[in-house]
Amino acid sequence: MALDYDNIRKQSAIPKASSMIETFRAIGYSLETAIADIIDNSISAGAKNIRLNRFWRGGKSIITIGDDGCGMNNEELVQSLCPGGQNPLDDRSATDLGRFGLGLKTASFSQCRKLSVISRKEGYSPVYWSWDLDYIAQSDKWELIQWIPDEFKHALDDKKSGTIVIWTDLDRVVPPETSETNQNAQEKFSHSLDRVKRHLEMTFHRFLENKSITIFWGEHPIEPWNPFFTDEPATQNRPEESIGLGSGAKMKGFILPHRNQFSSEEAYKRAEGINGWSAQQGFYVYRGNRLLLAGDWLGLFRKEEHYKLVRIQIDLPNTLDFDWQIDIKKSKAYPPSKCLEQLRSYANEVRSAGCEVYRHRGRILKQKAGVCFQPLWLEKKKDNKWSFVVNRDHDMIKHIKKMAEVKPEQAIETLLKFIEEAIPTETIYIDKAHNDAEQKQPYSDMDTNLVMSMLATMYENQLAQGMSDVQAKAYLKSIEPFNYYEDIIDEL
Repeated sequence: MALDYDNIRKQSAIPKASSMIETFRAIGYSLETAIADIIDNSISAGAKNIRLNRFWRGGKSIITIGDDGCGMNNEELVQSLCPGGQNPLDDRSATDLGRFGLGLKTASFSQCRKLSVISRKEGYSPVYWSWDLDYIAQSDKWELIQWIPDEFKHALDDKKSGTIVIWTDLDRVVPPETSETNQNAQEKFSHSLDRVKRHLEMTFHRFLENKSITIFWGEHPIEPWNPFFTDEPATQNRPEESIGLGSGAKMKGFILPHRNQFSSEEAYKRAEGINGWSAQQGFYVYRGNRLLLAGDWLGLFRKEEHYKLVRIQIDLPNTLDFDWQIDIKKSKAYPPSKCLEQLRSYANEVRSAGCEVYRHRGRILKQKAGVCFQPLWLEKKKDNKWSFVVNRDHDMIKHIKKMAEVKPEQAIETLLKFIEEAIPTETIYIDKAHNDAEQKQPYSDMDTNLVMSMLATMYENQLAQGMSDVQAKAYLKSIEPFNYYEDIIDEL
């Protein structure tokens, strides 16, 4: 039953401007997600060229994000600077990257105390307004000020249209008291901006790849970073699958090559991404070709070393923002419960295949042209315990046996070197983490006759070299694996 609002008493509850602005600052943007949010506005405005500039001036440093989009007249600019100027429930075009009407403001406030915007719409003169958090703290009023740093007042005079967002008083990036000559602070500033660059290469890689936009880092265009490295010949593509019925969402898995199979060491290092191989595994959630979430298992799995080659893209239309709980920063997503089992099932298949690539270091183990792959190590399972043994039927082992008849020392050294290089550490790690069976304890089923024979020989050798009985036995107990057989040593 609807309430009769005409007959209910009302009381105005306007939030204090100074308090609310500080709340906006605490939403949780990083520098890279904040700048990406500004670029979203440029793309929605139809920009083809977006330019990011940074000016190091110590505590008075400046960051600008400019574009050649459609621009705004005075009324439109004021509306865009109004918090909540867009209802997240309104219908939007499929290419609109916004949602809450807060991105420009919250992203900017999270990094600076002065947000200035100068814009020009075709047929209009440039206009500018600023939010100044120091003025709001003083006046406690929701008021823009018509101010902009002098050096930008004429920045659009010779442009047909476009917008420049200017961040000054970057108190969350550079402490206000920082000197321009502070070398450590400048390096930290540069490092932070370098991370921004890499984030933009990843977040907008589809736009950069299809040439719909160019993002300039100063004077140089940035290159796209596609997390799936589809141009690598050894990258495996998994079948695409729709998520749910008629939702328009879909997913597709990729298994990146093992390091041994990458086209170059440079390509392998680039594929590592911003956060490293293990951290980059997981789902990559896109909305409108814009990457929202990178390398996250969405609560379905833990990140583990042997799945580090697995990356799965999810494409969502912006009509599913509510269902997937897209946050203000556009950096988090939570799939609806009805999709979880499908996501888990699909991911398990891709993860299983990716684990095999990691386990076998990218080698293809299937029979090829009548020739079977010969592993140097074999997995062995007995009495619900697993272990690894050297493959004695391996042709190389047979060859070394023949070599030993003529050059025994060289044969032994060759065998040891190959065994050392080929220890299946990755497979051992996987089995130890996931195998229900227990690992076999060392020497638990060793032939004791073989052990006794070797001990007797070494014991006699030590006595012949002048050791006493006690010394010889103490010596043998200090040698692995004979430390497991102290009772046999005592009986010598």
